[in-house]
Amino acid sequence: MGYFPFFIEIEEKDGLIVGGGNIAAHKIEKLKPFHPRLTVIAPKIGEEIKKDTSLVWKERRFSDEDVEGMSFVIAATDDEKLNKSISDLCKRKRILVNVVDKKEACNFLFPSLVKEGKLTVGISTEGASPSVSAKLRSDVASAIPADMEEILDFLQEIRIVAKNEIKEKKARTAFLKEAAEICLKEERLLSESEVQKLLEGSGSQKRNGCVTLVGAGCGSYDMITLKGLRAVRQAEVLVYDDLLDERLLSHVSESCKKIYVGKRLGKHSKKQEEINEILIKEALEGKNVVRLKGGDPFVFGRGGEEALALKDAGILVREIPGITSAIALPAGAGIPVTHRLISRSFHVITAHTADTENGLPKDMEYYAKLEGTLVFLMGLSHIEEITKCLIRYGKDDHTPAAVIHGNFDGTELVLRATLGDIADKVKEAEFQTPAIIVVGETAGMQLY
Repeated sequence: MGYFPFFIEIEEKDGLIVGGGNIAAHKIEKLKPFHPRLTVIAPKIGEEIKKDTSLVWKERRFSDEDVEGMSFVIAATDDEKLNKSISDLCKRKRILVNVVDKKEACNFLFPSLVKEGKLTVGISTEGASPSVSAKLRSDVASAIPADMEEILDFLQEIRIVAKNEIKEKKARTAFLKEAAEICLKEERLLSESEVQKLLEGSGSQKRNGCVTLVGAGCGSYDMITLKGLRAVRQAEVLVYDDLLDERLLSHVSESCKKIYVGKRLGKHSKKQEEINEILIKEALEGKNVVRLKGGDPFVFGRGGEEALALKDAGILVREIPGITSAIALPAGAGIPVTHRLISRSFHVITAHTADTENGLPKDMEYYAKLEGTLVFLMGLSHIEEITKCLIRYGKDDHTPAAVIHGNFDGTELVLRATLGDIADKVKEAEFQTPAIIVVGETAGMQLY
């Protein structure tokens, strides 16, 4: 059968749903965003359907006269004989009909739908595999900007402006195309001044790109957020370093320029100033640049320094948070960083600072007196100094402690001990870097 994906206007059109159970309710929810006038007929109708004031419902048996004047009919009963009778009747009267789970009885199908304002995407496998349709629907939904409804409303408004201001069709098309590309690339609406510049013809001139600082999350590639992954897929330039799962790189487009700037203890291929210069240079060429960083860019990731450098250069910059190792790794080991009556706070501390002689933070005495969970990042090489400082300043040496290393396959290596002996055990085990150190009562917990 050849199902062509027509988009048919059903707003204020009459539609009939025969059936009052969960399947009927599901079909109603799919249709409601398109604002038809729906009537539901069944001997027994569910309470949720009855409560919906946008519907007309009649709790009785179906009769052939019920289809008169209907633009479409959906047979959603558990009576196969009745469903077939409704299908045959509608086909004779040339009324669109859908029979649930009976493709051969339908002359239209329900696709898997994605709807964001004026954007509607329908996916169908002609009934071959609803699971495939659902999977592709999820993929499409994750690729759509969060503000798509507002973006489309805005683009519709400026079409009217363009029609009045730009008489030449080719120039008008170019204006609308560039406006749409900017909105999608930067996931925002244009300001009045930007629209005016485009109208005046400066839209054809070179303009700065933008930089998005994206947190890849901690561990395997699927820890990135949907918004972060969407940014990676849209990148024209990807600037990335260590501590992220390289499977993420397979999500960039073939035309994307990939720049590796690996930064890791004992292995610095680029200084921070050089990375800033790369980001600025690529953005000044009008590119959509993604700076992909492990964990969260603003949790000891120097994302703030990059953002300030870009701001000073007049470049639009934004940040998409990632799941920091300070939370993700303890959670993976069954350690909550907060827990009722045990730890009411947690503190994330860098154990690798440039402005002290031993590389430790200046406030170790303060941290030793805190009652919450302490999470030290980048501190494995200093674990002996960290533990001795905490004990010297009053932390009980029997306080639970853990060291955790995360792998890109989602697994973790966990070493548990006390503050007094964790350093020796790390040395004996030749524990892998990078790793985080957790100190506090919750470090002794193992929830799973």
